Amino acid sequence: MNRPARLALGALLVVVIATAAYLAGRHGATPPEASPMQATAKAPAKAVRYWYDPMVPEQHFDHPGLSPMGMEMVPKVDDASAPSGGVRIDAATEQNLGLRTALVAKRSLASAVDVPGNVTWDMRQAVTVSARVDGIVEHLDVRAPYTTVTKGAPLLALLAPQWRSALAEAEALRHVQSPDAKALNDASQARLQVLGLSPADGATARNDGAAIRLSAPIGGTITTLDVREGQRVTAGQTLMTINGTTSVWVEAAVPQGQASAIRPGTPVSVRVDAWPGRIFSGQVETLLPEIDGATRTQRARIVLSNPDGALAAGMFAHVTLSPASEAPVIVVPDEALIADGEGTRIIVAEGEGRFRAAVVTPGRTSGGMTEIRSGLAEGDRIVVSGQFLIDSEANLSGALDRLEHHP
Repeated sequence: MNRPARLALGALLVVVIATAAYLAGRHGATPPEASPMQATAKAPAKAVRYWYDPMVPEQHFDHPGLSPMGMEMVPKVDDASAPSGGVRIDAATEQNLGLRTALVAKRSLASAVDVPGNVTWDMRQAVTVSARVDGIVEHLDVRAPYTTVTKGAPLLALLAPQWRSALAEAEALRHVQSPDAKALNDASQARLQVLGLSPADGATARNDGAAIRLSAPIGGTITTLDVREGQRVTAGQTLMTINGTTSVWVEAAVPQGQASAIRPGTPVSVRVDAWPGRIFSGQVETLLPEIDGATRTQRARIVLSNPDGALAAGMFAHVTLSPASEAPVIVVPDEALIADGEGTRIIVAEGEGRFRAAVVTPGRTSGGMTEIRSGLAEGDRIVVSGQFLIDSEANLSGALDRLEHHP
């Protein structure tokens, strides 16, 4: 064997021996520990719920890639550290969202309730003047609506043959002495009462000729005038309406959430712009069993004394109702409530970035606070600002459904 061949054979033997030594050393060595990156790679993958564009998080896609805006989409995965039925938000995101929380406490709601109202006529003082018989209006003493009259003031003169014959009959029998004639006299007086007349109307008829003058039964304001001079009227027809002014009603519009605290006898203070600085005191007479379909308010009827006629029907009123103080109840700020058309929810902060939705039953509202009748306990911490952004990747209804265990 020549020298070059021997050199090649020696080099080959060296390579074989080195390879065998390397394999033997690798077989006996302790396996190295996996790197953190390798451990992460071997961890079970989290389920991807959807992909979204960080610039438009409300849009969801079922595949990765570029969004319609050209941004690389990122996956939304289930967070195993989040509690069942809730979501978890890290501290940085919570700060960016501007979340503000408050403790649930018990307190008495503000007792005073300020609501708008309107002054109306006291309908218990309304009197209708009507024709008891057929006739013709010969003369009107009151010629325009909203004329003020006193009790006993002349209203109109009416030509009525039936009235004239009844008065003439009563006058003819007034001085009779026989028992039979006295019975007829009693019958004629009863006839006058049925026709709405009195013996005094007979003297009026003699002074006015054939017409009979009607007088105001009460003092007040003529609110309706339904006849004119020369007009023919029939029995039972309304001639005019008189409303008394010694008292008025105020109808206050009470929101449904505050109506439960208002009861008959609740003290009331009323102010009107026409009389600055003057306060009219009264009380609630009744809460009318009707809800206004437009404003969703319930009317409280208030009776006010009005001896000087300062209050007029149609005035706008500022009403302050002062219901009796009640026991402390659980209350939350109005802005903490989330109404979705099916109910009312509040976001409860459970600590360590965990949040859940609680279905609550709200009660009355006053002074920016709402009573909570069920769903919360004293000492719970709730979100009062930024609750609509807790799940910024989805719309509000989707976020609330997910908080309530919906798949």
